[in-house]
Parts: sequence; C-alpha cells; structure tokens
Amino acid sequence: MEDRTLGYRAPLLWLVMPAAAGLTAGHFAGLDHAAAPLALALPTAALALAVVDRPRIWAACLSVALFCAGTAAGTLHRNRLSAWEELPPREAELRLKIERLFASRDSGRVSGLAEVVSSEVHLADLSGQRLHFSLSAPGPGPGPIRGAVFQAVGVLTALPKRPPPGSFEDYLVAAGMNFRLNRGQLLAEERSAPAYHRFCAAAATRFREILNLGLAGKRPEIAALLRGMMLGEKHEISDEQQAVFMRSGSMHLFAISGLNIGVIAIALNALLALGRVTRGPRFVLAATLLWVFVDITGASPSAVRAWLMATFLQAAFVFGRPGNVLAALAASAAASVAVAPLQVFSASFVMSYAIVLALLLLGLPLAACWARRGRLWRDVPEVAWTRGQVIVAAAWTWISGALAIGVATSLVSVLTGLQYFQLVTPGALVANLALIPAAIGVTVAGFASLLFGLGGLDAAAILANHAAALVLLLIERALQVGVEVPGAFLAARYTAPWIGPAALTTLIATILAGYARDWRHAAGSWWPPFAVVLVTLLLGVSYGAD
Repeated sequence: MEDRTLGYRAPLLWLVMPAAAGLTAGHFAGLDHAAAPLALALPTAALALAVVDRPRIWAACLSVALFCAGTAAGTLHRNRLSAWEELPPREAELRLKIERLFASRDSGRVSGLAEVVSSEVHLADLSGQRLHFSLSAPGPGPGPIRGAVFQAVGVLTALPKRPPPGSFEDYLVAAGMNFRLNRGQLLAEERSAPAYHRFCAAAATRFREILNLGLAGKRPEIAALLRGMMLGEKHEISDEQQAVFMRSGSMHLFAISGLNIGVIAIALNALLALGRVTRGPRFVLAATLLWVFVDITGASPSAVRAWLMATFLQAAFVFGRPGNVLAALAASAAASVAVAPLQVFSASFVMSYAIVLALLLLGLPLAACWARRGRLWRDVPEVAWTRGQVIVAAAWTWISGALAIGVATSLVSVLTGLQYFQLVTPGALVANLALIPAAIGVTVAGFASLLFGLGGLDAAAILANHAAALVLLLIERALQVGVEVPGAFLAARYTAPWIGPAALTTLIATILAGYARDWRHAAGSWWPPFAVVLVTLLLGVSYGAD
C-alpha cells in the first residue's frame, strides 16, 4: 500500500537550509563586514548559472552561494559598528517610531521595540537603528500605539555582541537589536499612529472586552487564560499558572502560533464556504481577515510565520497544486528568512519550524507505520466489518497517530526545553495528547465568542466564553495534579553551551535523512532520531538545580 505521508517534495528547503547555515556561521564567527562573503557569493552564483546543465555541480555552487549570502545577510541586518563594543551607558534623547509593544503588568511603564528616527548630533549614527525600550508611560490616558513617533529620554546601553543563550538580551539580538533604552520616559507624541494601527489597537481592546464577558467578574484567572490563548496576552497569567504550564511542557498553548492560526484559518474558510464565496475570492478574503487578526494580536513573529504557512498551503489548493504541507512550511521559512534573517536565532523560530518538521517528516510516517502494523482483522474485508469493528479500528488509528505525532514532536521539545528553559518534562507527552485537542476546542469557542460579540450577540458570546472557560478550568486542574507526580519535570541543563545547538542540528539532519530514504531499514529505520536524543540526555546533560 502506498504511504501518502512519504514522497512530499520541498525544493525550497535546498535554498533555506544553506542560507540558514550561512547565517549561523556568520553569527558565531562574529564577522563585522559583509564584503568577504559577498565577494565569494556573487561569482559562485554566476558559476551556478553557467553550469545549470550539470545538476551536481550546479547544486554545489548554488549551496555555496546561498551559504555566503546568508553569512553576508546576517552581518548586514545586524548593522553593528565595531566602535559600539566599548560604548559606555549614557543618557540620550531620541525620537522613536514604535514598531512593537510588549504587554506589561505595570501600567506605568511602556516597553517594546522601536526604530530611531533621529538623535542628538553626537549619536547621529544611531538613526535607522532598532532598539528595545522600557520607559515610564507618557502620562494618563490611552497608551502608545504602533506606528506613533515619540520623543524619549533615557539611558542608552549597547547590547553585548554575544549575550548568554536563552536570555532576554539573546532574544533582542536575534530580533536585530543593538541597544536598549531604559531608566527614562516617553515624552510628547510627535506624530500619531496611522489609522490602520489605531484600528488594530481599538479592535484589540474590543476583543479583550468580548473575551471578558461573563468571566472577568467571577473568574478573572480563567478569563486571563482565555485572553492568553486567543490574544497571546501571557502577562496577565499569574506566576503560579505560568509555573504549572511551564513545568508541564504546555506553555506553547499561549503563544499565537500554528495551532491557533490553523484553527482560525479553517474556521474562516468554512464560514466563507457556507456563504458560497467562490474559491479565488475566498482565498483572498480569508488570508486578509486572518492577517488582520494576526496584526490585532500584535503580529508576533510566531503568528506571522503561522499566517505565512496557512496562506501558502491554501494557495496550493487555489492554484490547483497538490496540498503539500512540507512545501508550505518551506515557503513560509524562506519568506521569513528573506524578510528578517536574524530571527533564525530566536527561540520561537527554532521551536516552531523544528517541531513542525518533526511532525511532518517523522510523526506522520511513523503514525502510518503503526496504524498499518497494528491493523486489526487484516483477513476480513473492511466492507464486511461490523459497526464495533469499525469503531475499534478507527480508535486504534487515532490513538496510534496521536502517539506517533506526540513522540516525534517531543524529541524536539526535549532538546529545546533544555536549551531555553533548563527543564526536562517527561510528562509533556502525556499532557499534550489531551491538551492539544482541548486547546483546539478552546480556540473554536473563543473564535465563536469574538464573532458573536462583534455581531452584538453578547448572550451567545457569554455562552461561548463559559464553554471555553470550562475546558480551561479542567486543563488547569489536571495540570496542577500532573506536575505533582514525581518525575513529571526535572531541572536540567546542558553541560556545555554548544551541546544544545549541535544536538538539535543532528536531530534535524537524521530526520531529513530518514525521510529522504523513506525510513527504510537499510538506512537505520526509525531509530537514529531517538538515538540522538537518548545519547544527548545521557552524556550531555546535568540534572538537578545548581
């Protein structure tokens, strides 16, 4: 029988992978100038064009050219002058254009990412730079909105060239930041935000009001969980709740990413199909509405990547191409790297793409293998099965599929959890088998609540909120019990900083190699990825808190 989980092709991976490798090499080499890699990339690309009729030489030249281009791109996008390395903290007065705002529990402070529009004469080379700011709010009333330009004063500090892995400074550097501005204040607004961003801010406020209906007064902690899952507002989740979700390995549920965006994309397309909107207009309208939702929630990088993947996948159906999820994943990765190359070093980028890659290339084929090997009543034609046999067979297919996908994605989660959170969560596999279907239900109910609320049907919105709240309450109570089980989570860390990236790279390489060979026994079958993780846990990890 043909296994439909195998054989997908994604040629863009051969462009993304060498470019990402070049970005990584340039990052760790600490290059200050892009001239050398560019000088090598251009003639190598020209040579690739000249030998296009010789596939192997062409592929090698193209890979080298993309590797060098990636190295140069990282240096150019970092845009860091060597003179800044020894720059001491100093007071600075700058004009900032706000790009992204971070939610904060302190209403008196505003933090986010901004572009320097202009600065004092002695800091003129900061113009065009992007920085992180954390400053006192400009005063009472509505807070700043993306796109607005503010005068600001504070202490300007250069970020380290190589910050500690997993730190907030590491996140900022991965986002292309070179400076922080804090211990100061946002002053007068010089230019208001564009109308579109004002609309997004107003819509976000309205979304919060709708999701609070029927919950905020009686169960504010559950309302905070619902807003966190639907809008990505993790700052209002209590420290105790965050600890429970972190230790259970399920904090990913509160990031606007593939799960949330995928469910909402399917819901939007279903609603438009019910409205008899034809295929082409439905694609354009669904992609537009989905992007507006992503932008209203703050356009986090993980949400933008999920939108790209959903849009590319839907475009395949619209233009009559096979629905190839792997190709959609590769296309979204290529677009993300082309627009913002430095996000390759962010935790969300690594976790998002590594987990989805493991799901597609290892989880789905393994699920098909288990379902095939455990197939019941093989000698009886399916048309002759009783109703009970049909139910049992369907249950086995679902259980084997869920287990295989959970095991495959857990291989990545184990390594990235150690890298970014210093935790090993053996209970995460069991927890996520139940939590992911439950989270889908919460997302559907939350989306229905938003639709009802926007339509003025507050009673229906309250009913949807209560349905979501009931599921969230069950999730929270179950996890509170689960994390108390001995061994549900362990504090641990890699014994050397390089082990985490090396182990994850090796794991992805073994998954790609296994998939390329259809997971045949001659190529090691399914065992190499599991062996990589097992060897890493045995030889490269120190267990227990410091």
